[in-house]
Amino acid sequence: MRKIMAGVGVLASSLLLGSGIYFDWFNLGVGNKKEPVVTEVESINEAMNLIEEKSVYNTKKESLVEGALRGMADAIKDPYSTYYSKEEAEQHRQMLAEERVGIGIELTENNGKFIVVSPVRSSPAEKAGMRSLDEIVQVDGVRVDGKKMSELMQLIQGQKGTKVTIVVYRPSEDKHIKMTMERAAISNKTVSSEVIKVEDTSIGYVEISIFGEKTANEWVTETSKLLRKDIEGLVIDVRDNPGGYLHSVAALLSTVLENGKVFAYMQNAEGAMEPLKTEAKSFDEKYLQAMYKIPIVILQNEGSASASEVLGGALKGWGRASIVGVKSFGKGTVQESWALSNGGELKLSTNKWLTPKREWIHGQGIEANLVIEQNELFAFQMHPLSGKFKVGDMSEEISYTQNALKKLGYKIDRLDGYLDEKTEEAVMQYRDEKKLKQAEDNIYLDSTFFNSLNDTLKQYKMDRQNDLQFQMATSFLLHNIEQ
Repeated sequence: MRKIMAGVGVLASSLLLGSGIYFDWFNLGVGNKKEPVVTEVESINEAMNLIEEKSVYNTKKESLVEGALRGMADAIKDPYSTYYSKEEAEQHRQMLAEERVGIGIELTENNGKFIVVSPVRSSPAEKAGMRSLDEIVQVDGVRVDGKKMSELMQLIQGQKGTKVTIVVYRPSEDKHIKMTMERAAISNKTVSSEVIKVEDTSIGYVEISIFGEKTANEWVTETSKLLRKDIEGLVIDVRDNPGGYLHSVAALLSTVLENGKVFAYMQNAEGAMEPLKTEAKSFDEKYLQAMYKIPIVILQNEGSASASEVLGGALKGWGRASIVGVKSFGKGTVQESWALSNGGELKLSTNKWLTPKREWIHGQGIEANLVIEQNELFAFQMHPLSGKFKVGDMSEEISYTQNALKKLGYKIDRLDGYLDEKTEEAVMQYRDEKKLKQAEDNIYLDSTFFNSLNDTLKQYKMDRQNDLQFQMATSFLLHNIEQ
């Protein structure tokens, strides 16, 4: 589960891919810019004056301006055209920067609750004792219920060296825990690698979480390590990778496609196309010759988007790699971003990008060469669980339990969250098999059961034998190597 994560723009702006991702690898001709003619400004002024003079709600002018800016962006009916406030723009830039200041946690939102997916290794959060599935309920005395993710991030972030106190609810212990930590610079490492043995053959596995500011450098470092270990093939995992800087994916492609290859086309509103080509001049020749030849398989899923699709589309289009998994997300537009005088940013869709075969994948995605649906349980999203439930009760925790037990192979008739006798029997069977302590008052869905169930799911997901897409990718790559 991957969640929210240097470009110098062309002229005074920046072209973007994905969720606000800078494109600055190539010098695209923008042409002469004309100052836009804005009409009916007087009506906006009239509305602002009326709100300030007549409304019973005291609203600051800055808030009205921001509301108008958001409204204009929303009126375009394009999910990728948006307005960012000054704080939101800074958060967005930090997602792709080499490092950010914070406490080092990966967060997700579930039914209005902010859940810790995992703390970053050796981060202030990990050192303070924060754990996966902790629910953040308070930051520096401010309750977070009802807030948006961006508002929570503003509370957590701050200056390096300053302290922040966070209260979490830990379902596994059914208690609230207060912890204070000092904000620090957190490295945004986006590439990890390892050598995997498959039938005595060494295969390199590289996972790219997002195409950030330094992803290309990390890619060269990690693949160089793998080459020194005599790998014979490479699996590139971009599942759930939402995209990133196009200059990073361009640099990566320049290490596996020969110099001068068109890896994508940029098309403007008039239909004019600009080919984007690989440039390998800055890489070591020996390294390039090894990378040009090595067999490659890409792992993608429905969460692979934008810059990840540029990678897949280019390597598939040139026959340089096969794709294993399912169809990708399908985002084929490019955004340009402008800084505004109030410190915010306006991001607008201004271009399309197309594959080397001039295919526009927007809304379509890139098909996998080998379609493999993921193991349902391996893809099962873990949630914090608490409470005590008996037959006749109905809750989200019971529905979660029913779905998890069914995927584990237990006989379950319903998945709607109603605790019937069949569900209770399955829970009792699970408790017996795991040798859990006896339930109090014959209430079998309790903290002991929930802690064990989530631990079982965690162990299952950590075992790569249960990752069907990964298993097929390595087998497919091995077959290509042997040929």
